[in-house]
Amino acid sequence: MTGRDGGADIAPIGNSPVVILVRPQLADNVGAVARAMANGGLFHLRLVAPRDGWPQERAWRTASGAQRILDALTLHPTVADAVTDLHRVFATCPRPRHIIKPVLTARAAAEDLRTICAEGLSAGILFGPERAGLDNDDMAEADTLVRYPLNPAFMSLNLAQAVMVMAYEWWTAAEPTVPRRLMTNETRVATKGEVENFMSHLTVELDRCGFLRNEQKRPGMLRNLRHFFGRGEVTEQELRTLHGIVTELSRPARGTPAEAGPKD
Repeated sequence: MTGRDGGADIAPIGNSPVVILVRPQLADNVGAVARAMANGGLFHLRLVAPRDGWPQERAWRTASGAQRILDALTLHPTVADAVTDLHRVFATCPRPRHIIKPVLTARAAAEDLRTICAEGLSAGILFGPERAGLDNDDMAEADTLVRYPLNPAFMSLNLAQAVMVMAYEWWTAAEPTVPRRLMTNETRVATKGEVENFMSHLTVELDRCGFLRNEQKRPGMLRNLRHFFGRGEVTEQELRTLHGIVTELSRPARGTPAEAGPKD
């Protein structure tokens, strides 16, 4: 099997930005970029004057299933040629170079890109060569610069990582998954009524064993228990387990001296 065989059934998803790699140096990095793009739902890839020419079989081998992005990419001799059909161009810029342009974070850029693409316009994102990044002439072709807010003491990213950040922000800008959720598997979150039923069971047994015998502290102790079980998302299965525990603890202990019989 050659490096170009196989791959996932990847296709464009709506009107999405074009990723433009300017003078990429290593075919392995181009393949890794395709993989990152596929993760973020990006498909359109353009190469500007790749150092070692194109195609390079190593790229297909490192694409890890994203080969169709490589199959569909286009080659361009210059940045100007690569952006000529686009309406808006963004350029990643790790180091500002006295250029007067809007500078956005990756998250803000993704939000703008979503708006642009939703309006039916074409947009692209420039990524520079692995060693030096984009030069001033490259960035002159862009309308907006993108700078990632990373650790100022170490902001070095490889090419695929840089694309992955933008691909991730692009995807999550429209991703409906809620930020937080409780995985309940085959059970469900208990209702207030079910929690109250358990509290009644627990209170009866705590009164019976004398745990709540201090009448002055009893209301506060019950409130604390109610807060404990009410502040989390206790599940129906967990309540059934707790009911079982309370029931079992309320029974006479097995193996007590009275049950054990004489030892002589």
